[in-house]
Amino acid sequence: MSASTIFGSSFIVIIVLLIILFFTFVPVGLWITAFFSGVKVKVSTLIGMRLRRVRPGRIVNPMIKATKAGLNLDIESLEGHYLAGGNVNTLVDALIAAERANIPLQFERGAAIDLAGRNVLEAVQVSVNPKVIETPNISAVAQDGIEVVVKAKVTVRANIDRLVGGAGEETIIARVGEGIVTTVGSSTTYKAVLENPDSISRVVLEKGLDSGTAFEILSIDIADVDVARNIGARLQTDQAEADKRIAEAKASERRAMALAREQEMKAEVEAMRAKVVEAESEVPLAMAEALKNGNLGVMDYYKLKNINSDTDMRDSISKATNKNKKNKEQ
Repeated sequence: MSASTIFGSSFIVIIVLLIILFFTFVPVGLWITAFFSGVKVKVSTLIGMRLRRVRPGRIVNPMIKATKAGLNLDIESLEGHYLAGGNVNTLVDALIAAERANIPLQFERGAAIDLAGRNVLEAVQVSVNPKVIETPNISAVAQDGIEVVVKAKVTVRANIDRLVGGAGEETIIARVGEGIVTTVGSSTTYKAVLENPDSISRVVLEKGLDSGTAFEILSIDIADVDVARNIGARLQTDQAEADKRIAEAKASERRAMALAREQEMKAEVEAMRAKVVEAESEVPLAMAEALKNGNLGVMDYYKLKNINSDTDMRDSISKATNKNKKNKEQ
């Protein structure tokens, strides 16, 4: 094989490799589609996207969609939004939907909403077709102490101008719940709430609860009102039970003090009895001393004995009489 033949074969292989590399690196098919769709994009731009690690299809296809919808967008702006971490396809769909619904939404505004973490397409859809947010069961107590459980449905519409930095659905639900609790709490009786539930929605709606949120509240409808517990009666019962326990504690304290006083009195009586016994034990000695010294005569001694005998007899009769009475009573 001659050198010219080898060189020719090598040249052909190199050409084939270059062609394969070109078609692999340059999305020619995508460029042709864009060209026939009326989107003017340079091949160098597509190569630059490859070098910047941007998938050209993620930029060119939304650009084709926007062009066909009549939007005038810049492909560099779309690529910049993609590099910033945004969703180009969703942004273009939102811009098209806003254009069809006559909603003033600029590309910069939509890109800011998308980069803020909100679904810009859903925001446009909610702006066109209002969304219903259902609150959980909200417990409130009227002035008569009856608990009322309320569930409401809040119809909201997205506010495009406040989507960036505006509060979400959780804030709407919390504010509506607070307004319901306040309104029911100001009612004199739970019957007034049951008879006129639309007064709750009217009062709550007048509070301007959508201030600083990403939504505009269109209406607040009371879906359900249920009567629950009698909180006032329960509180009174708990208070009465607490008062009862306090009274029982004070009575126990007084009982303990009375028992202690009784024990003290018994101790005093026993001490007095001991003194009496001690004194009685000294009487015979004193009488003997008196007889010995002549201070007490024999007749006086016998008189004392007779008096003691009479006293003992009367005590015996009295005890027998009391015993008979007790037996008859039994």
